[in-house]
Amino acid sequence: MAAALELSASPNVPPAPAAGMYWSRAVTYGRGPSRPLRAHTINLIGEQLFVFGGCDIKICFNSLYVLDMDTMTWSKPKTSGQAPPPCRAHSSTLVERDLGSGKRGHYLYIFGGGDGPNYFNDLYVLHTDTLTWSKPKCEGTPPSPRRAHTTCLWGDKIVVVGGGDGARALSDVHMLDIADPARPRWTQIKPLGMPPIARGYHTSNLVKDKLIVFGGSDGHECFSDVHILDLATNRWNQIELDRIVPRLAHSATQVGSYIFIIGGHDGSRYSNDVLLLNLVTMSWENRRVFGGAPSPRGYHAAVLHDSRLFVLGGYDGKTVFDDVYILELSASSYLPQITNFEIDLM
Repeated sequence: MAAALELSASPNVPPAPAAGMYWSRAVTYGRGPSRPLRAHTINLIGEQLFVFGGCDIKICFNSLYVLDMDTMTWSKPKTSGQAPPPCRAHSSTLVERDLGSGKRGHYLYIFGGGDGPNYFNDLYVLHTDTLTWSKPKCEGTPPSPRRAHTTCLWGDKIVVVGGGDGARALSDVHMLDIADPARPRWTQIKPLGMPPIARGYHTSNLVKDKLIVFGGSDGHECFSDVHILDLATNRWNQIELDRIVPRLAHSATQVGSYIFIIGGHDGSRYSNDVLLLNLVTMSWENRRVFGGAPSPRGYHAAVLHDSRLFVLGGYDGKTVFDDVYILELSASSYLPQITNFEIDLM
């Protein structure tokens, strides 16, 4: 086990203080992705990280890989059923369902994405316990084809925000009701208030009933604004922040009362910064990070596991990456335990 969790670090990297957050590159084993990946999705189920789709410099994939987070070992499981076509910048939403008799089922709902010239609005579902794909027939009117949108699970509904269709950025909001898994139904909602400017490659984080949308781009401008969609009242609210931080194609991971923003593009260059958005004060915080940081990148994916943030892949405008980096939270490892806080929209 100790060998499996070995981390690589440059001998020229000075040690960090015990309380300091620390970057290191992970050593992985097994049959990992055969190509570097960008604009892929990742979902953590227990100790298993499901990595789907994405592309390298030229080609999109519909491969499924699983990284065992205990041993850092890759596998490429065999799936059955009707899989999605190769795609990137799609969304993958984890849904857990009670199957009765104390059993829980886990499903990945894959929506949208594209393979370059083509944009999709189909829905596919992977039952991760049986590794079986299906393509349910949806009722209602689906969102238009798109990629670079975001999704979240709110109760028994999947909420879709924005994206782009190749001709323009989008600002619409849709819900997929999955209360009856055999008959999912699409509905477009029109929240009150001032919606964000149309955008893709933004991020969304759901905190209770509030969806926090940050950054993104309309193809011309890189945005720095934060908008909150209160799903309970169906209203948009724009939040005033203490400084301007433009970002697109970044990752945004909730860690307790903070959102950790890693990397992305600021409109002029790729970044490897770690920025913290304090959800209580709605202000930006900088933390010094030690160790060997990943090279600047966007279009990567990040996940919180065992008080660590894991970053997979990405792209810096020239190179697509196949690496895995770990951000040790160290003294900030208590943050995921903070759950009792409120977001003030006033």
